[in-house]
Amino acid sequence: MTTSRFDVTAIGEVMLRYSVPVGERLEKAQSLALHPGGAEANLLGALACLGRRCAWVSGLPQNPLGRLIDNHMRVAKVDTTAIAWSPEGRVGTYYLEFATAPRATQVYYDRADSCAAQLKPEQINWDYLLDTRLLHLTGITPALSPSCLAVTEEAIQRAKHAGVAVSFDINYRAKLWSETQAATVLKPLIQDIDLLSCGQGDAKRVFGFSGTPQEIVQQLAELSHAKCIITSMAGDGVLVWDGQNYYQSPAQPVEMIDRLGAGDALAAGVIHGWLDNDLAKGVKYGTALAAICLSIHGDMVVTTPEEVESVLRNSGGGLNR
Repeated sequence: MTTSRFDVTAIGEVMLRYSVPVGERLEKAQSLALHPGGAEANLLGALACLGRRCAWVSGLPQNPLGRLIDNHMRVAKVDTTAIAWSPEGRVGTYYLEFATAPRATQVYYDRADSCAAQLKPEQINWDYLLDTRLLHLTGITPALSPSCLAVTEEAIQRAKHAGVAVSFDINYRAKLWSETQAATVLKPLIQDIDLLSCGQGDAKRVFGFSGTPQEIVQQLAELSHAKCIITSMAGDGVLVWDGQNYYQSPAQPVEMIDRLGAGDALAAGVIHGWLDNDLAKGVKYGTALAAICLSIHGDMVVTTPEEVESVLRNSGGGLNR
C-alpha cells in the first residue's frame, strides 16, 4: 500500500497579528504583542501537536518578516519546504484591540497585495501538495484575489483527480467580500468534497440557512453533497454528520484568554478523528483543542496529546504537579 508523505496539507495566508491587552487602545499603544496566524496554518499546527504529518504552502517575501513566519511554522513542526519565496513583497498584518462588554473586540486588516494574496497556480508544487491523505482549504483564500481563487479551484480539481480527500472550511470574512459574492464563489468549490466545515453563523450569513443544528447540517449536506458536515455551535460545542450518524460534543468550560484560532483548533480535532475513522473521538478532541486554544495567547494552539487527554478527563483545570 502506498503511504502518503503527509496526513494533511493546506494552502493559505499567515499574517502577523499585533495586539494590545484588554483595556488598552491601539491608538495609545506603547507596545504590541506579535503572533503569526492564519486559519489553515492554525489547523495544521494543532494537528502537528497531535503527531500528524503536516505541510503548509503559501507565498512569503525573502525578508525578516517572511522568515519569522516560516520559523513559526517550522517550530510548530509543520513542513514548509514548498513555500513560494519572492525576492520582494510583503506579508499581511492585522491589528487587534481586545475588549470586554459593552465594547466589541476590533480587528483592523492591512493585508492587500501580500505575497500570499498574489500566489498563482504555477507557483504551487502540486506533487508535494497532493502527496497527502487530506488537502485542507478555506473560504478565506479564494477571497484574497482572482489568482488565489484560481489556486483554490485548481487545487480541488487536482485533488479529486488524484483521489486525495478534500476538506473545506467556509470561514467567511465580511471584510474580504459580501455574503452574495461568497455564496456565488463557494458553492461550486464545495461540491462533492469529503469534509465541509461551516459554523451556524456562516451558514446563515452566506447561505441563508437556519433552524436547529441538525436542520442546518442537512441543508449544508443538500447544498454541497459533502460526505461529512462539521458545524460549530459556538458555546454549545460541535455537531458532525457523516451521512448516516450524528456525533456531538458540548463545549469545554474555559476561562477565555484569547478567542482567535479556536474554530481552527476545533476543526483540527474533528479531522484528527476523521483520519482515524473515529468521529466520536474527533468531536471530543475538537472541543478540547478549542478550549486549550481559548486559554492561551496567540492564534495557534500549543499543546500535547497528553494535555488534550487530561482536559478530556478533567475539564475543571487545577494544578498539575
